[in-house]
Amino acid sequence: MDGTFTAGVPIYEQIARKLEDAILKGLLEAGQQAPSTNELARVYQINPATAAKGLNRLVEEGILYKRRGLGMFVAEGAQEMLRSARRANFYDDYVVGLVREAKRLEISPEELIEMIRTAGRTGPKEKE
Repeated sequence: MDGTFTAGVPIYEQIARKLEDAILKGLLEAGQQAPSTNELARVYQINPATAAKGLNRLVEEGILYKRRGLGMFVAEGAQEMLRSARRANFYDDYVVGLVREAKRLEISPEELIEMIRTAGRTGPKEKE
């Protein structure tokens, strides 16, 4: 998990997102212990209460669960829950804006689909 934060987004939300990303990538698997509040605070040089808030958000969502005296662990099915939630948001977060901008640029639906296919085959272009 990288140690950079984005301005304008609460740090606890970014901590939760970094843990979600680690679960989606398979770096944290079901049943595996999540980093502790103190570990996160030390690594990211943040207040332990902020780290705890990020972890607790994931507990509330059922992504992590607490084992008294042992810490927090990745719940069974967490990866699938996260993937499902992110897929549900994908349309609103990415597709709508993409189509809106394509219309502004007078890119036809067919051209847009071909651009997506090309990007899928070649991967993203590096910006210079």
